[in-house]
Order: sequence, then structure tokens, then C-alpha cells
Amino acid sequence: MPNSGRVVKRVILGRAMRSDNLGETLLPKRLALPVFASDALSSVAYAPDEIFLTLGLAGGALALTHSWEIALAVVVVMAVVIASYRQNVRAYPSGGGDYEVASVNLGPKAGLGVGSALLVDYVLTVAVSISSGVQNAAAAFGFVRGHEVLVAILLIAALTAMNLRGVRESGTAFAIPTYLFMATVLGMALIGVVRKMTGSLPQAESAGLELLPDPSHDAITGLALAFLFLRAFSSGCAALTGVEAISNGVPAFRKPKSQNAATTLLLMGMISVTMMLSMVALATWTGVKYAEDPAVQLARDGVLVGEDYEQHTVMVQVAQSVFSGFHAGVVLVSIVTGLILVLAANTAFNGFPVLGSILARDGFLPRQLHTRGDRLAFSNGIIILAAAAALLVAIYDAKVTALIQLYIVGVFVSFTLSQIGMVRHWTRHLRLERDAAERGRMLRSRVINGVGAAMSGTVLLVVLATKFVHGAGYAIAAMAVLYLLMTRIRRHYDHVRDELTVREDDTKAQMLPSRVHAIVLVSKIHKPTLRAVAYARATRPTILEALTVDVDPDETKALQAEWVRRDIPVPLKALDSPFREITRPVVDYVKSIRSGNPRDLVVVYIPQYVVGHWWEQILHNQSALRLRSRLLFTPGVMVSSVPWQLASSEGMEERLDGPVAGDVRRGEG
Repeated sequence: MPNSGRVVKRVILGRAMRSDNLGETLLPKRLALPVFASDALSSVAYAPDEIFLTLGLAGGALALTHSWEIALAVVVVMAVVIASYRQNVRAYPSGGGDYEVASVNLGPKAGLGVGSALLVDYVLTVAVSISSGVQNAAAAFGFVRGHEVLVAILLIAALTAMNLRGVRESGTAFAIPTYLFMATVLGMALIGVVRKMTGSLPQAESAGLELLPDPSHDAITGLALAFLFLRAFSSGCAALTGVEAISNGVPAFRKPKSQNAATTLLLMGMISVTMMLSMVALATWTGVKYAEDPAVQLARDGVLVGEDYEQHTVMVQVAQSVFSGFHAGVVLVSIVTGLILVLAANTAFNGFPVLGSILARDGFLPRQLHTRGDRLAFSNGIIILAAAAALLVAIYDAKVTALIQLYIVGVFVSFTLSQIGMVRHWTRHLRLERDAAERGRMLRSRVINGVGAAMSGTVLLVVLATKFVHGAGYAIAAMAVLYLLMTRIRRHYDHVRDELTVREDDTKAQMLPSRVHAIVLVSKIHKPTLRAVAYARATRPTILEALTVDVDPDETKALQAEWVRRDIPVPLKALDSPFREITRPVVDYVKSIRSGNPRDLVVVYIPQYVVGHWWEQILHNQSALRLRSRLLFTPGVMVSSVPWQLASSEGMEERLDGPVAGDVRRGEG
């Protein structure tokens, strides 16, 4: 990278950090809460919307009369799941989370299923959170409306840059907006309760509208109505996403890691439950009407509101009622809600790279995902997550209602398998434990995890039954494809390992070649060629010869005459090439040497130029590069590049952070 590029990189990412500075990136609880809990906390901005929207499909006052029951059921599930995960972080503090729990207790296949589910869910977390944040921001900033996809992708890019700087720095930057969101929503809830008790809480802007059944559905009664309740419940369970992130991020906490993670998990649960119930209660009290298609479901005085009606989110409508007469309060709620939804994606930016690193360590993903970048973050995982989320945002036009249907499935797959794994974990340890007090603690933990497994499994079945045809099927297909891909990657690594392993009776790899046959490729006599000849001679091979390809007879004769005139002490051989090919004659010649003497080692020396400017790379013939690529696949052949630095490359070693693919071009001048 040129010096200017390195400067830009340092401005965006900051100075590189030494590996022994990893401890500086660890998070205290006050920063861990906004880093890992922003996803779960932010769900208050869209989970109530999905409950009201789904119940609104039946029309009437169904959403107002039953939304609190759905919210209460979601809260019960959340409480059980959080209690269960507090056992997880204490038992498995290494950061493997659900993947490690399932792998250790249920086997590698179950662990891989959890891993694929979580990876898909993390991508959806970014897409849903960013899209929802943009929708809320559009209520405060009109210029965003109509450009949601572009704004969402730009926000993903900004989050990517922040996370590439490192976990601690991103946590510091995100702490203030997250705490401001909590203070704003809880403050709004308190004011709303006081105004309700004093009789001064006004109705929402949509309270006077009539909510009609969705015309695309028949009359919803009986079993269909029960199914609708289940669908609303499954949508409301979006509030549980993000709970698993803390169990995957335990290594990022300061010591004592497990205790700090468990405490943060409890705080997150208490705050999420309070905000969720408050928002649903306020929306019910203010008579919020929220429709999937407001143009055909909302009517005023018997007349449909039409396409021009602008439907605000439940959060914004509640804020307009609670802060009636104080518009700045509404603007503040819109801004902090948009911010927290954008920052909620940061939970995935911390979870996805760590999980990807663990899967890569175990051979299920490319090894590069296990490598830390300059700022000690798993940079490759961060970039892959950002690219996948941006693609989803573009495909679904940044519409939360469409994206939410793909959501939740993955996280409840991981919840269920993880809790089943924890039950087996405690059962296994109870067989060995003799201390009565410790056995009592383990028994309590097993009961908690058992209840968590049963409840998570039930919710998973409900989600699959109610959302499969609405989009969840695509998420399941993505998990299946990812599962198969990871098994193939692991199979490849296993095959490579087996092929490269030196066994006790394997002596072929230790045998010296009978002879070394060295070949110097020559296109013309110049300094790179002479350096390659000198280098080859210095290695003292058994046989040394120079090789050129006779593409132009006149040029070949001139080259041979010049070779003799300069008295170069290496014989020069010219290969015929009636079709003016260069690569095939050389490869065929090398193979002929190998076929006649299979124990011989053939070393091909290729002179190459090192250039300093990108445009110079285009100007040089690439035939030697193609030749090198072909020779690399020929058994028993070594390829050695002999570089010659041109003047334009002077000082480049000082301007490069390291080797860059393509910075060297091989071939003739």
C-alpha cells in the first residue's frame, strides 16, 4: 500500500496494536452493557410494532385488547432464557457460547447446526436493526425517506469502520447513545404513566382511525385467530435476539469474566423487560393503530386514508402522545431510537467475528477468519458480516416488515440446542460430584436449563409453524447451505492434513533427490537474466541450463549469438514453438525431464521485474506469470523467482505494511 493509503488506513482504524496489548481491549461492565446488550434493548423499537401489526390483520380493536397478553408471554420467555444463559456463561466462559455448549454435550453436528444458525441470525440482526433505525430516523429527518437503502448501507459501512478500530473503542463510542436511549425511553414511560394516572395522557394520532381487516385475508375466527395470536407472539419474540451475544462475548469482559457477563446479562434483561412492557402499555392506553398496509387497512370516517397517509412507528406515535405540546421530546425519541437501532447491529459485529474465529479454529471456516487485524479485531469476519448485511438490505429494500419474517428462527435454534446441551452438561457433572452443596447448585441449574430448553423448543415450533411461508423458510435454507459448506471446508482441511502428515514409515519425504536439474528461463539478455543465471550457479545444481522458446527465429538466432559472444558459462537451449506458444513448450520440456528421471528435482528460475506504480504493472508481458502458475501444479518441480528492482520501486519497502498480491509482475521487458 502506498504511503498515502497507509495514512488513510491509520486515520480510519488507528495505530496498529501489539498482540500483547490484547488485555487493553477488555471491557468493564459499564461498556459491556452497551456493546453486547444494545440489540436486545433496541428490540423495544420494533417488537411492539410487529405485535400490533400482526394482530391488526384481523382488524378491530384486537391489538389494543390482546397486545399486553402477547407482550407478557414474550417477557416470560425472556426471563426464562436469561436465567438459563446465566448458567451458560458460568459453565462455558471461553466465548464459544451456544456453539461450544452444543458441540461438547451434543456432538459436532449439533454444534455446527448452532454455528450456522447464529451466523445467519447475526447477519439478519444487522439488516433488521439498521433498516428499523433508518425508518425511525425518517420520522425526524424527512430527507431520509425515499433513500432508506442508501442510508442503511452507509451506516453499515460506518459501523464496519468503527469495529475495525477494536471492541473497546467501539464500546466507548456507543456507550453514550445507548445509555441516552435507555434514559429517554424509561423517562418517557415514567411521564406516560404519570399522565395516565392524572388523566392527562392524550390519544395517539391514529387512535381516531378505524382499523380494517387485511383484505387479502378471509374473516379470521376460531383456529385462524389462535394461529394469528401465535404468529404475533413469534414476531414479538424478536425481543429475545441478542441474549446469546453475551455468552459468545465472555472473553471480551474484564475479570472475573463469567461473573461480569452474568451480571450484565441480568441488567440487560431487567431493562429490556421494563421498556417492552412500558411501550406496549403506553401504546394500548393511547389507542395506537398500526397496520401492515395502512392504505387499505386504515379508514377515517369510513374513507380509506390512501397511499398518502404516513404511518409512524409505534414508538414515535407513543412519543407524540406522551410529549404532546413538546415537539423536542418527540425529536429526541426519534433520534435516540434511530441511533440505538443502528448501534444494535454492533452486537452482531462483536458476536459474528468471534464465532467465525472459533469455527475457523475448528476448521469449519477459512483460517483467515481466525486472524486478528491491526487493531486486534477479527477484521475478516467484520468485513464479511457487513457485506452480507448490506446485500440483504438492498434485496429487501430496507423494509423491516419483510426482513423480520426471516428473523428469530436462527436464534431459537441455538437457544434450544444450547439449553438441551446444558441439561446434559449438568447431568454428566452430577455423576461425578459428591459435595452436597455443589450438587444442590447443579440440580437447580439443570432445572433452569431444562425449563429453558422446553420453552425455547416450544417457541421454535411456533415460529416455524407461523413464519415458514412468510420468509422463515429462506433463513432455514441459508442455514442448511451454510451447514453443508462448513462441513465441506472441514473435510477439505482434514484431507489436506492427512495428505501432508509425515508418518513413521514415510521415508520418501526425507530422501534427497538423486540430481538437481536447474533451468533458467531467458527471453533476452539483460540484468534480470544475468542475476538469475548467477543465482542458479550459486546453488551448485547437478545440471544447469538456460532455456528460451523460439517464437521468432531471427530473434532467437540473435539471442544465441549474443549468448556466445558474452561467453556466458551456461548452455542455452531453444525450444521449437510452431504455434508461437511459450507456456506449453516449457511445461512439456520440464515434464519430459521428470518422466525420464522421477527422482530428479527440477528447479526453474524465472527472472522478474519489481515495479513501483500500478500502471507499470499493466505494461509488462504476463507470460511468465502464466508459466509459473502452470509449473506450480507439476510434481517434483520447484519454481524460484529472481527479482530485479526497477528504479520506480525504490523505497516501496518502507511504504508497504507487508507483501501485497500483485505488486510484482513477472516476464519480459
